Amino acid sequence: MASPSHRRPRGKRRGLLVPAVAVAAVGLLVSLVVALTRDGGSGTVRATAVSATGVDADARPSAPPTATERTPEARPSTVSPAPEPSPATPSARPSRAATATAAPRPASGGAPLAGRIAPGTSYSGVATHYDAGDGDGACLYGPSPDRMTAAMNTTDYETSKACGAYVLVRAAGGASVTVRITNECPAPCAPGQLDLSREAFAELAGLSAGRIPVTWSLLSPATSDTVSVRYKTGSSSHWCGIQAIGHRNPLARLEVATGSGWQRLTRTEYNYFLSPDGTGCGGELRLTDIYGQRLTVDGLPVRPDAVQPTRVQFARH
Repeated sequence: MASPSHRRPRGKRRGLLVPAVAVAAVGLLVSLVVALTRDGGSGTVRATAVSATGVDADARPSAPPTATERTPEARPSTVSPAPEPSPATPSARPSRAATATAAPRPASGGAPLAGRIAPGTSYSGVATHYDAGDGDGACLYGPSPDRMTAAMNTTDYETSKACGAYVLVRAAGGASVTVRITNECPAPCAPGQLDLSREAFAELAGLSAGRIPVTWSLLSPATSDTVSVRYKTGSSSHWCGIQAIGHRNPLARLEVATGSGWQRLTRTEYNYFLSPDGTGCGGELRLTDIYGQRLTVDGLPVRPDAVQPTRVQFARH
């Protein structure tokens, strides 16, 4: 067994090693700090954008991500993710041969241009029913291809902003039905109330119930339809009213092309956008939904009351 005199020198070497290790650790720490400083000291977390089609866009640092919405044939229109302009912001006119691209979905999944009715929100109210006839109403879409329609109370109708919205309605017992808003329900319809067609109400309860509590929420449904455009009765190159029909998501804005950019038109309670001096009548149109997606439609002839199809549709959310 070693004597104590042999252990003391070994203890001295450990005493010399400890400061050396400490100095090396400090040096390493300083090197890391310098390296981080040269790299900008960045603690930024980069969010991965999700496109409007639900596909992650692996964006390059130098440009915002976009996703192309594919269709069987080229579209004469575009969806642009550019920042929202003022009513007459000068901008380059889109190429007639451009393809439609979907704007990146906001990271929060929200809809920056939504009105009172926002996606991802459940609303409570009551459902009543009425004879919706052919499904036409205050939105002036004309006869509906089915009877799954509803009238929105005046508050949530919000000067026709609810027109064309698809809404999932749920009854307390679990039954549900999807309806399209084609009409307005004036007072005494209260905020949150939906006046359903008889056919839609019958999916939730017997007509004899008359009035039932419901919850409802906005949908962005699957559809094979494309958007159509109609000019109002009396429209010409001097005055026109323009309506979009068949949009998947609620429409937030309609703009017309001018020599200096785009001019936003005022929406009426009967769901037409008016150009009182004829600006843009018959020219290119730009449609924007509540998610900020834009569709640019090539000029269509001013044919009052004619439904003119396009080849574009907003992406699903």
